[in-house]
Amino acid sequence: MSYITKILFLSPWVYRLARIGIGAVFIWAGGVKLLDPRAFARVLSGYGLVPDALLVPVAIGLPLVEFLAGFALVFNLRGSLKVVFGLLLMFLMVLGYGIVNNLDVDCGCFSTEEVAAQKNLQGAFLRDLGLLLVLLYLFLWQRLHGQTWRWQ
Repeated sequence: MSYITKILFLSPWVYRLARIGIGAVFIWAGGVKLLDPRAFARVLSGYGLVPDALLVPVAIGLPLVEFLAGFALVFNLRGSLKVVFGLLLMFLMVLGYGIVNNLDVDCGCFSTEEVAAQKNLQGAFLRDLGLLLVLLYLFLWQRLHGQTWRWQ
């Protein structure tokens, strides 16, 4: 077993740092959107995937789930990794939809400032793919260590 493999899969610290890092990203992203749900509703409207009647509930509910899932992942609560994984897959599908349909929309990922500066769905898609790789590492680490839930 190589030195890097040992560090990645035998040391609980890399696992903890990755888990807390991804959780913090979701806490931050959800929290920022919760602070300005109207701006997030406008971003959602640009994708055309949510009916107008559901824009406000989705603009509040989705960031709330994102925030709570990130918080749960930081504390390694049962099911949190699966919820974050599901959210990330959904985000990738929405971004992919925007890319394929050449939509002129903002990502809506973190904040209106980030969105206005970037306006790059491809960049957000690649960033989310990177996050997905980290989540796959977390799943593999848990599988190798027989861990499904534990306070750490």
